[in-house]
Amino acid sequence: MLYWQIFSRFLALGLISFGGPAAHIGYFRKAFVEDLQWLDDKRYASLVALSQFMPGPGSSQVGFAIGFHRGGLLGALAAFIGFTLPSFMLLFLFAVTSAKWLDLPVVMGIIHGLKLLAVVIVADATLTMFKQFCQRKHAQIIALLTATTLILLPSMLTQIGVLLIAALWGGLQFDSHSKQLDASDTASTREPASIAPNTAPISLNYFWLVCFIAVLVGSIFFVGKDDSLGQIFAQFFQVGSLVFGGGHVVLPLLESSVGDMVSPERFLTGYALAQAIPGPMFALAAFLGADIWLESPILGALVATAAIFLPGFLLMLVGLKSWQAISQRPRIAAAIAGVNAAVVGLLCAALYQPVFTSSVLSSEDMALVLLGFGVLKVFRPHIVLLVAAFAIIGALLTLTLG
Repeated sequence: MLYWQIFSRFLALGLISFGGPAAHIGYFRKAFVEDLQWLDDKRYASLVALSQFMPGPGSSQVGFAIGFHRGGLLGALAAFIGFTLPSFMLLFLFAVTSAKWLDLPVVMGIIHGLKLLAVVIVADATLTMFKQFCQRKHAQIIALLTATTLILLPSMLTQIGVLLIAALWGGLQFDSHSKQLDASDTASTREPASIAPNTAPISLNYFWLVCFIAVLVGSIFFVGKDDSLGQIFAQFFQVGSLVFGGGHVVLPLLESSVGDMVSPERFLTGYALAQAIPGPMFALAAFLGADIWLESPILGALVATAAIFLPGFLLMLVGLKSWQAISQRPRIAAAIAGVNAAVVGLLCAALYQPVFTSSVLSSEDMALVLLGFGVLKVFRPHIVLLVAAFAIIGALLTLTLG
């Protein structure tokens, strides 16, 4: 029953989660922190922070971690399958059919309306997390500088760099705060400790680390050897092992890895379709796998999808159980607080590009976003009602305005 609950909740989100990784993080927070209360904001933010330092699909890793938190390894698999299944099925069907119905105005309108909903969800998540994790001035500065830097210099290296700097800054702030407490003679000036010190030994799960290294090394011997499912698995596994930041970052690596196995037109078609549907961008592997392995498209899609997600999940399993103990150590907790503030800035930058810039195209769009944000904050309607409303309004706007 527990695993079915996890699967069904993530399946429902997989059907409506438009807008890319930043929007997915917002959807997850609303569903599992606010509505279901499977974990609190602090635990959720620590999982988001962990995913930022791991290669792989960031939002899917967060979902995987939530499933693990709720139901162990089987819960994690149930979360992954539920969230990925809708996008996998859609992209597989697109690969074996023409999917010309996507060009219909009403369908394009529905998709546009749901992309506008993604703007509302990301804005709400950004504001809420700012209030939660940027209460101190140094955290607000970290969030501001992170957002500014990523808007001006959007790249994977910039993202990793600002997260590392934020962790270092957070750790230094812990030293400064500790000195201030030591210099104080009265208990009234002391702030209550938000995290109790944890001196329990930290042990990583080396079994999963060995599995990751073994598969990665083994994949080297398959690439370029022959046209087989093993080669498909190896190529997509290597891509999944190298992508930091997820989402659109996967495009150039996939193109360089499997671009010679599919035509440029089909590759770009799959990429465009992956952006138009809910769920993770990494599900593009289903389209490409089906296109490459024509002997059995469903088998090719399954192998490619499993391979591209597997590295990120194996690496999450390496440290996931120890992450709670790690994050409770005062100095590390201070560093994580810096990363959490940077994640708020990262979400703010993502809210602008690509979520806002690719969705809000007119004054009517902006008005709908503001109205939706107001309704969300004041009335807190169920996400299904918001999805239905934005889908209907998006279709009507497209049919009436153009």
